[in-house]
Amino acid sequence: MAVKASILKRLVAQLERKGMSQAMANATARTRLQKAGILKKGSDELTAYGKRRQAMGAAGRAKSRAAKESGKPASSYSYNAKSNRATLKQGK
Repeated sequence: MAVKASILKRLVAQLERKGMSQAMANATARTRLQKAGILKKGSDELTAYGKRRQAMGAAGRAKSRAAKESGKPASSYSYNAKSNRATLKQGK
């Protein structure tokens, strides 16, 4: 079996911390990431888009999500590792 993508491992761990069983967290994470185009359909292999997202790291992905929602640049956000959220910097 191939090594899991770190983006997949991270999502599985987050779902388990929220109370999902390991099997359910694995299935849910795979489904969500495949639907988002990060994993190839029916596998744990990253797509080109998935490789770019994984390379961003957790902070980059959080800032990117916030920027996409607001229309502001990702550089306008700061990352909180504890909550895995990006918040708008003061004065931006």
